[in-house]
Amino acid sequence: MSPPPRNPTAAWLESPLAREREAGSMQRQLHERLKCAILDGGLAPGSRLPGSRALAEALSISRNTVTAAYEHLAAEGYVQPDRQGTRVTELAPPAKAMRAVKSGAAPATARRLAQIQPGAPRAEMDAALRPGMPALSHFPAAAWRRAIDRAIRNASPATLGYGDPLGEPPLRAAIARHLAIARGVRCEPHQVVMAEGAQEAISLCVRLLSNPGDMGWVEDPGYRGAKAAMHAGDMRIVPMRVDAEGLCTSERDWHKHPPRLVYTTPSHQYPAGAVLSVARRLALIAQARRHGAWIIEDDYDSEFRHTGEPIGAMQGLVDDAPVLYVGTFSKTMFPSLRLGFVVLPAPLMATVQKPLEEMLRGGHRHEQLAMADFIESGQFSRHLGRMRRLYRERQQALRLALARHFKVPHEIDGGHCGLHLTVRLPPRFDDQRIAADALRHRLAPTALSNFAIRPRPSDNGLVLGYGNTSAELFEPLVKRLSQLARAAERA
Repeated sequence: MSPPPRNPTAAWLESPLAREREAGSMQRQLHERLKCAILDGGLAPGSRLPGSRALAEALSISRNTVTAAYEHLAAEGYVQPDRQGTRVTELAPPAKAMRAVKSGAAPATARRLAQIQPGAPRAEMDAALRPGMPALSHFPAAAWRRAIDRAIRNASPATLGYGDPLGEPPLRAAIARHLAIARGVRCEPHQVVMAEGAQEAISLCVRLLSNPGDMGWVEDPGYRGAKAAMHAGDMRIVPMRVDAEGLCTSERDWHKHPPRLVYTTPSHQYPAGAVLSVARRLALIAQARRHGAWIIEDDYDSEFRHTGEPIGAMQGLVDDAPVLYVGTFSKTMFPSLRLGFVVLPAPLMATVQKPLEEMLRGGHRHEQLAMADFIESGQFSRHLGRMRRLYRERQQALRLALARHFKVPHEIDGGHCGLHLTVRLPPRFDDQRIAADALRHRLAPTALSNFAIRPRPSDNGLVLGYGNTSAELFEPLVKRLSQLARAAERA
């Protein structure tokens, strides 16, 4: 008996299918070959596939395998069976578009993405002197594990489903009580909205309160994430300078560039470390009320004040302040926890609660319940106390190392709070080159100029994190940093 006539569309299938288990089942291999041939144009629209018996014999596989592959392709819409066999469906050809992407043509994206400029290269998590990184090895993991275990053990099966879109009520209540005592924030639990860290909380404020084209004021130099959140909301950003008293504004600014949102870090300006004076706080609140603006108060690093009593939050300074208070557990606990929050003014909460319930979905329920237990049991306060002492010691050690071994003219800003020091350098020392060279030695200071939208000569220096670097390492690290700084000096 002579073999059946060979269908020309099957010629490309003559190479045998792989028999190794790693290659996948025969059915999957055949399905992928046929699908790729259809998408690439090797099997033209309307062409007829080989009969299942003929193809099975040509490839030395079972007819059932071919039949199953054809049925899968038909279910996906690549082919269509009829009385005369199985034909390739007429599809919009994607091949040209795919080749364009492969050849280097960038896919179209929203125009706002072009405004979000990349920052410095990301350093490894354990790189020395990285700003914003807490002492991860000192976190009480055993106590946290017990809190997680209790949350899972005591929770009903219903907690595996979606929770309250605004966050777990026990955690919102615990946060409200903690903020009232530790930060002087005036709020009820229902005003607390949970988010995935401070960044998402700021983005939520932008979504709730701004329209495309509205103006947003940001500190300059300041936190890049706030700028990114406003750019993503199609806002027009106005950089506002900071000095030794924090954010600088004038009557002229309010009339020339009236903002919808004002972002500020009043308790510990990031990265310069200034504290916004009470006179400027009251003036900012009064002007915001007069012009219908909202203030986003990012209470950055406020829990770790090293000298004197903690600085109270601006939100609690006067009744009904137009202030949205943003906080996070990324520094007080650990970054990957991804728990932050925003406290909304009561009148605003009454307006946006229903939209928020549609916009958000409750998640991380066991982590939120564990965090509530961690706060209410006193573990959180004890952990903060231990970390304050540790960070105070590490900052003192870093200051001493800078005084002894940093052989470059410099001034130190801040230091009363937080996990970093800002070292200002004369303009002849290229801070971005120093930071880039330091990365090659597993050091991760950030160039101060990277935080500025409109850099000035004074915006030149290094932001040195000491939170996650042991004190005994500072002397050799600063010696190396001094060498790199001298090498980056401009002629």
